[in-house]
Amino acid sequence: MSNINISCIAIIGKQNNPLFIKNFNPSHPDLKYHYIAHTSCDVMEERAAMKAQDMYLGVLFSMEDLSVYGYMTNTKIKFITVLTVPDVIIKDLDMKNVFRRIHAAYVNHASNPFYDIDSQKMIKSKKFEQEIEAIGKGRALEGGNRNSLLPAQAS
Repeated sequence: MSNINISCIAIIGKQNNPLFIKNFNPSHPDLKYHYIAHTSCDVMEERAAMKAQDMYLGVLFSMEDLSVYGYMTNTKIKFITVLTVPDVIIKDLDMKNVFRRIHAAYVNHASNPFYDIDSQKMIKSKKFEQEIEAIGKGRALEGGNRNSLLPAQAS
């Protein structure tokens, strides 16, 4: 996963409302990623109708120096990852692992009894933000989190 350069991770709700958008690339404004997240919703719903079993939707589209990947849960929550296009090929297995980690972080957050799953409000949780930050920067989750699918890397 070391060759993946994540620029943004976005989580979009059932009604196509943004639940969480994290920008990891200071050279692009946050508004650009809001636009990318919303334009990818239609593509994701179209692809999900064709792929009944697999939640990983692959590359949705590319623009400028960015590639947009998508993943949709069975409850219609959409995870979008925007990558800066590198000179190396990104394997689907690597991207599936990234999305599994994002999904595990979301499930951990949604399992909180005080979180309203049908809420249209943005997610504001320090723990969730730390988990997404670790995923976006390619680090293993600290504290032995059971939902981390990647082994801890030796320093």
